[in-house]
Amino acid sequence: MATGKINVQTENIFPIIKKFLYSDTEIFLRELVSNAVDASQKLKTLSSLGEFKGEVGKLQVEVILDKEAKTITIRDNGIGMTGEEVDKYINQIAFSGAEEFVQKYKDTDGAAAMIGHFGLGFYSSFMVSEKVEIRTLSHKEGSQAVSWTSDGTPEYTLEDVEKETRGTDIIMYVAEDSIEFLEEARINTILNKYCKFLPVDIKFGTKTEYIDSPTG
Repeated sequence: MATGKINVQTENIFPIIKKFLYSDTEIFLRELVSNAVDASQKLKTLSSLGEFKGEVGKLQVEVILDKEAKTITIRDNGIGMTGEEVDKYINQIAFSGAEEFVQKYKDTDGAAAMIGHFGLGFYSSFMVSEKVEIRTLSHKEGSQAVSWTSDGTPEYTLEDVEKETRGTDIIMYVAEDSIEFLEEARINTILNKYCKFLPVDIKFGTKTEYIDSPTG
Protein backbone atom coordinates (compact mmCIF):
# COMPACT_ATOMS: atom_id res chain seq x y z
CA MET A 1 0.00 0.00 0.00
CA ALA A 2 1.21 3.50 -0.82
CA THR A 3 0.27 6.75 0.80
CA GLY A 4 1.02 10.27 -0.33
CA LYS A 5 -0.19 13.76 -1.01
CA ILE A 6 -2.12 14.77 -4.09
CA ASN A 7 -0.02 17.15 -6.13
CA VAL A 8 -1.89 20.45 -5.90
CA GLN A 9 -0.63 24.01 -5.76
CA THR A 10 -2.61 24.82 -2.64
CA GLU A 11 -2.54 22.93 0.65
CA ASN A 12 -6.18 21.98 0.28
CA ILE A 13 -7.99 22.51 -3.02
CA PHE A 14 -11.17 20.71 -1.98
CA PRO A 15 -12.85 23.60 -0.15
CA ILE A 16 -12.32 25.65 -3.30
CA ILE A 17 -13.98 22.96 -5.39
CA LYS A 18 -16.93 22.71 -3.01
CA LYS A 19 -17.39 26.43 -2.53
CA PHE A 20 -16.81 27.90 -5.96
CA LEU A 21 -16.79 25.47 -8.85
CA TYR A 22 -20.42 24.44 -8.79
CA SER A 23 -23.53 26.48 -8.18
CA ASP A 24 -25.62 23.31 -8.17
CA THR A 25 -24.40 20.30 -6.16
CA GLU A 26 -26.30 17.77 -8.25
CA ILE A 27 -23.89 18.32 -11.15
CA PHE A 28 -21.48 15.85 -9.49
CA LEU A 29 -23.52 12.99 -10.93
CA ARG A 30 -23.36 14.41 -14.44
CA GLU A 31 -19.58 14.78 -14.20
CA LEU A 32 -18.96 11.26 -12.94
CA VAL A 33 -21.34 9.58 -15.36
CA SER A 34 -19.75 11.54 -18.22
CA ASN A 35 -16.31 10.32 -17.13
CA ALA A 36 -17.58 6.74 -17.08
CA VAL A 37 -19.09 7.13 -20.55
CA ASP A 38 -15.76 8.50 -21.80
CA ALA A 39 -13.98 5.44 -20.38
CA SER A 40 -16.41 3.20 -22.26
CA GLN A 41 -16.00 5.09 -25.52
CA LYS A 42 -12.21 4.94 -25.25
CA LEU A 43 -12.33 1.15 -24.98
CA LYS A 44 -14.57 0.96 -28.05
CA THR A 45 -12.11 3.15 -29.96
CA LEU A 46 -9.12 1.02 -28.94
CA SER A 47 -10.99 -2.09 -30.03
CA SER A 48 -11.85 -0.60 -33.44
CA LEU A 49 -8.19 0.33 -33.93
CA GLY A 50 -7.08 -3.18 -33.05
CA GLU A 51 -5.22 -1.99 -29.96
CA PHE A 52 -7.54 -3.92 -27.63
CA LYS A 53 -7.90 -7.59 -28.55
CA GLY A 54 -10.23 -8.64 -25.76
CA GLU A 55 -14.00 -8.96 -25.72
CA VAL A 56 -15.62 -5.53 -25.40
CA GLY A 57 -19.04 -6.89 -24.49
CA LYS A 58 -22.00 -4.66 -23.75
CA LEU A 59 -20.71 -1.33 -22.53
CA GLN A 60 -22.84 0.40 -19.91
CA VAL A 61 -22.61 2.70 -16.93
CA GLU A 62 -24.37 1.67 -13.73
CA VAL A 63 -25.43 3.93 -10.88
CA ILE A 64 -25.83 1.94 -7.66
CA LEU A 65 -27.47 3.34 -4.55
CA ASP A 66 -26.92 1.69 -1.16
CA LYS A 67 -28.92 3.50 1.50
CA GLU A 68 -27.71 1.26 4.31
CA ALA A 69 -24.04 1.85 3.53
CA LYS A 70 -24.78 5.46 2.52
CA THR A 71 -22.92 5.07 -0.74
CA ILE A 72 -23.41 5.95 -4.38
CA THR A 73 -21.34 3.95 -6.86
CA ILE A 74 -20.73 4.87 -10.50
CA ARG A 75 -19.58 1.70 -12.27
CA ASP A 76 -18.31 1.26 -15.81
CA ASN A 77 -16.77 -1.61 -17.74
CA GLY A 78 -14.63 0.63 -19.90
CA ILE A 79 -10.93 1.22 -20.23
CA GLY A 80 -10.00 1.14 -16.53
CA MET A 81 -6.72 2.42 -15.07
CA THR A 82 -3.43 1.00 -13.88
CA GLY A 83 -1.87 2.16 -10.62
CA GLU A 84 0.48 4.38 -12.62
CA GLU A 85 -2.46 5.95 -14.46
CA VAL A 86 -4.31 6.61 -11.20
CA ASP A 87 -1.20 8.38 -9.95
CA LYS A 88 -0.99 10.42 -13.14
CA TYR A 89 -4.64 11.35 -13.63
CA ILE A 90 -5.88 11.55 -10.04
CA ASN A 91 -2.91 12.53 -7.88
CA GLN A 92 -0.91 14.81 -10.15
CA ILE A 93 -3.44 17.54 -10.84
CA ALA A 94 -2.21 20.45 -12.92
CA PHE A 95 -3.54 23.34 -10.87
CA SER A 96 -1.37 26.05 -12.37
CA GLY A 97 -3.33 29.20 -11.69
CA ALA A 98 -6.49 27.29 -10.81
CA GLU A 99 -7.07 28.93 -7.45
CA GLU A 100 -6.60 32.41 -8.87
CA PHE A 101 -8.97 31.60 -11.71
CA VAL A 102 -11.64 30.39 -9.31
CA GLN A 103 -11.33 33.45 -7.09
CA LYS A 104 -11.61 35.74 -10.10
CA TYR A 105 -14.65 34.06 -11.62
CA LYS A 106 -16.39 32.68 -8.53
CA ASP A 107 -19.44 34.93 -9.01
CA THR A 108 -19.90 34.10 -12.69
CA ASP A 109 -20.79 31.08 -14.80
CA GLY A 110 -17.11 30.81 -15.68
CA ALA A 111 -16.36 28.95 -12.45
CA ALA A 112 -18.34 25.89 -13.47
CA ALA A 113 -16.96 26.06 -17.01
CA MET A 114 -13.39 25.66 -15.76
CA ILE A 115 -14.05 22.08 -14.65
CA GLY A 116 -13.26 20.60 -18.04
CA HIS A 117 -10.25 22.85 -18.53
CA PHE A 118 -8.55 21.74 -15.34
CA GLY A 119 -9.79 18.15 -15.45
CA LEU A 120 -11.59 18.44 -12.14
CA GLY A 121 -14.68 16.39 -13.01
CA PHE A 122 -13.78 13.49 -10.73
CA TYR A 123 -13.22 15.82 -7.77
CA SER A 124 -16.83 16.99 -7.90
CA SER A 125 -17.51 13.73 -6.02
CA PHE A 126 -16.21 15.42 -2.86
CA MET A 127 -19.03 17.93 -3.00
CA VAL A 128 -21.37 15.29 -1.55
CA SER A 129 -18.93 12.83 0.05
CA GLU A 130 -16.94 12.48 3.24
CA LYS A 131 -14.79 9.82 1.54
CA VAL A 132 -14.33 8.64 -2.04
CA GLU A 133 -12.84 5.36 -3.26
CA ILE A 134 -11.77 4.40 -6.77
CA ARG A 135 -11.54 0.67 -7.52
CA THR A 136 -10.24 0.05 -11.01
CA LEU A 137 -8.82 -2.65 -13.27
CA SER A 138 -7.20 -1.67 -16.55
CA HIS A 139 -8.07 -3.27 -19.90
CA LYS A 140 -4.35 -3.92 -20.37
CA GLU A 141 -3.46 -7.60 -20.17
CA GLY A 142 -1.92 -8.67 -16.87
CA SER A 143 -2.91 -5.49 -15.02
CA GLN A 144 -3.23 -5.37 -11.24
CA ALA A 145 -6.43 -3.86 -9.85
CA VAL A 146 -5.93 -0.97 -7.44
CA SER A 147 -7.92 1.02 -4.92
CA TRP A 148 -7.43 4.76 -4.32
CA THR A 149 -9.06 6.39 -1.29
CA SER A 150 -9.21 9.94 0.05
CA ASP A 151 -11.29 11.65 2.72
CA GLY A 152 -11.26 15.04 1.00
CA THR A 153 -7.83 16.16 2.13
CA PRO A 154 -4.73 15.96 -0.06
CA GLU A 155 -3.71 12.70 1.67
CA TYR A 156 -4.62 9.47 -0.10
CA THR A 157 -3.94 5.73 -0.02
CA LEU A 158 -3.27 3.58 -3.10
CA GLU A 159 -3.13 -0.20 -2.77
CA ASP A 160 -3.51 -3.39 -4.77
CA VAL A 161 -6.91 -5.08 -4.52
CA GLU A 162 -8.83 -7.95 -6.06
CA LYS A 163 -11.22 -6.98 -8.86
CA GLU A 164 -12.35 -9.49 -11.45
CA THR A 165 -14.05 -7.19 -13.94
CA ARG A 166 -12.46 -4.57 -16.18
CA GLY A 167 -13.37 -0.94 -15.59
CA THR A 168 -13.80 1.50 -12.73
CA ASP A 169 -16.03 1.92 -9.68
CA ILE A 170 -16.27 5.37 -8.10
CA ILE A 171 -17.67 4.82 -4.60
CA MET A 172 -18.89 7.91 -2.76
CA TYR A 173 -19.54 7.71 0.98
CA VAL A 174 -22.22 10.36 1.21
CA ALA A 175 -21.82 13.12 3.80
CA GLU A 176 -24.59 13.95 6.26
CA ASP A 177 -25.33 17.28 4.59
CA SER A 178 -25.96 15.50 1.27
CA ILE A 179 -28.22 12.61 2.28
CA GLU A 180 -30.87 13.84 -0.18
CA PHE A 181 -28.81 12.08 -2.84
CA LEU A 182 -29.50 8.73 -1.19
CA GLU A 183 -33.11 8.97 -2.40
CA GLU A 184 -33.91 7.01 -5.55
CA ALA A 185 -36.24 9.67 -6.89
CA ARG A 186 -33.54 12.35 -6.54
CA ILE A 187 -30.97 10.29 -8.44
CA ASN A 188 -33.45 9.31 -11.13
CA THR A 189 -34.38 12.96 -11.70
CA ILE A 190 -30.74 13.99 -12.11
CA LEU A 191 -29.99 11.13 -14.50
CA ASN A 192 -32.93 12.02 -16.70
CA LYS A 193 -31.99 15.70 -16.58
CA TYR A 194 -28.31 15.39 -17.50
CA CYS A 195 -27.65 11.88 -18.81
CA LYS A 196 -30.58 11.04 -21.05
CA PHE A 197 -28.88 11.19 -24.43
CA LEU A 198 -25.42 9.81 -23.78
CA PRO A 199 -24.05 7.23 -26.25
CA VAL A 200 -23.84 4.48 -23.62
CA ASP A 201 -26.73 2.92 -21.69
CA ILE A 202 -27.06 4.29 -18.16
CA LYS A 203 -28.55 1.80 -15.73
CA PHE A 204 -29.84 2.95 -12.36
CA GLY A 205 -28.55 0.21 -10.07
CA THR A 206 -31.69 -0.23 -7.97
CA LYS A 207 -33.96 -0.51 -11.00
CA THR A 208 -34.17 -2.90 -13.94
CA GLU A 209 -34.88 -0.39 -16.69
CA TYR A 210 -32.39 1.82 -18.49
CA ILE A 211 -32.41 5.56 -18.63
CA ASP A 212 -33.60 6.58 -22.08
CA SER A 213 -30.72 6.74 -24.55
CA PRO A 214 -30.24 6.50 -28.32
CA THR A 215 -28.69 3.05 -27.93
CA GLY A 216 -31.16 1.76 -25.38
